[in-house]
This record gives sequence, C-alpha cells and structure tokens, in this order.
Amino acid sequence: MTAHAPAIEVRGLRKTYGAKTAVDGIDLRVAHGEVFALLGPNGAGKTTTVEILEGHRHRDAGEVSVLGHDPAARELALKTRIGIVLQETGVNPYLTVAETIELFRGYYPNPLPVDEVLRLVGLEEQRNVRVKKLSGGQQRRLDVGVGLAGNPELLFLDEPTTGFDPAARRGAWDMVRGLQALGKTIFLTTHYMEEAEHLADRVAIIARGRIVAEDTPGGLTRLNPNTHIQFRATEAVSELLQGIDGAEIAGGYVTIETSQPTGVLATLTGRAAERGIELPELTVRRQTLEDAYLELVGEAEQAEASA
Repeated sequence: MTAHAPAIEVRGLRKTYGAKTAVDGIDLRVAHGEVFALLGPNGAGKTTTVEILEGHRHRDAGEVSVLGHDPAARELALKTRIGIVLQETGVNPYLTVAETIELFRGYYPNPLPVDEVLRLVGLEEQRNVRVKKLSGGQQRRLDVGVGLAGNPELLFLDEPTTGFDPAARRGAWDMVRGLQALGKTIFLTTHYMEEAEHLADRVAIIARGRIVAEDTPGGLTRLNPNTHIQFRATEAVSELLQGIDGAEIAGGYVTIETSQPTGVLATLTGRAAERGIELPELTVRRQTLEDAYLELVGEAEQAEASA
C-alpha cells in the first residue's frame, strides 16, 4: 500500500440476490482521516455495501481495498485495524463498563488503554456501572467504546445516534469529531441528514443500488441553488402571488422556490403591507442536504419506474 493510497477504494462493486441486484457497479474512494457518510433509503444497497467492506459478505464482482487488503480474504491483519459499531451490540449486561472494554481489548494486539477509551466516549464517570444500568445514550457510547477498544485506524459507524434525544445526539457528534482529530477514518451510515451535514467531509448517496451523487455536503446542497420561501396560506393569497413564478400551495402553505429571493420577498412583503396582510409563519431558507437527498433519490426511483 502506497503512502497516498486511500483507506477504502471500491471499483465496479456488484452484489445480487437471485434476480435482485442489490449493488449495481458502484465506485467509492475514502481518504485516510476523513469522515465519509453513505446515505440511502432502506433497500438501496447501503447495508450490503458496508457488510462487503467489513468482510461480512462476499461480492459478486468488482474490486475492493480496505486499508490495502481485500476484505473478502478475512485476514487477521485487516481485522485488527478496523472497528465496527453495529446498530445493536450484544454485550454482557452484568459486566461493568470498564470490564466490558477490558474484555474486548483482549482480542487485539495493540489495544487502547481502558482509561483512554472511557475518556474518548465520555464514560469515565460510569466506569464501574453495570451495562444494564446505563441509559440508552450511554449504552450507545459503550458500543462505540467497544469498537475503539482495539485502537482501529478505520471505524465503521452504523446509525450511531438512532433513538437519541437532541442533546445526546450533539454529544455523540462531538465524540465523532474527537475521533477524527485523533486521525481515525470514519465510515458513517445515518438516516439523519443533519448529522451527515455536520459530521461528514464527503457524502455519497446510494439509490437502487447505484451511487447517484457524491460530493461534500455543501457541494450537494449547491446542486439546486434556489431559495425556499414558505408561509401559511391566507384568504388573500392569490392577490399576493400574481406574477410570481415557482409558487405552489399545498397543505395550507405557500411554497415558492426561486433563484431571486430578494426580489420575490420584496414583492410579497410590499403587497402584504399595502393590504395590511400578515404572512404567518414566514420562513426563508436555502436548500439543505435533506432537500438534495430527497430530490436525488426521487429522481433515481422515477427513472427506475420509467425503465
């Protein structure tokens, strides 16, 4: 492996289950030290792709390199360099937090010290608490601690904050950023677009087994540069919208998608002021990663249906 080789490189990856093609010739490249997010709806091929990268599932075609190894070979030299955090990790509920980390450290040749793992995942105060006594957020932090026990270069995080409240989710984000600061490469899957937008250096969106877009979160949101203006519809809304392109009324709200938000807002607010009309719940926002995701996935599904 050369000094500039990526942490993960995938070319032409394919996987089928009978007549169903789960992964249809995708390419991916993940650099060392970056947080890379793979996003996609259920059934898009996301889980199959990750399981192939982890060495848990064999591919039908294509080339895959993870830290310079083919994961299909299931070499110990690779297993000791990666960490995996599944959506659910089965650990002994009667062990303490520290005992759990110590147990998993024993499986690796160069593990992190227990105290360092606990510090990284924010469980220093819970070190002597039994697993069954932890809160949901603390148990998820322990899952990450188990994945970190062997001091991996590459960490797979599968839906790391599912079920978290907003405060716990923000705490988990801080933890992920801390891991990246240590030089860890992180391959993330999540259904939370805000999470990917905050954490990922780059994002790939998979739909119908194919990568439909790959870029930085900012790059994906710039695919559609329009601004969305929205307010609750009133009886006089037709007067306000005359001559304004891109306006739609649905679910009791007016939504306007425009590339000229300043002019549209000036027209709307001017007309409303002249008539003494309020624009209830008025919001103005640029395209988000979630908007881009929904558009790209929707286009892929429409194309598949047409074919």
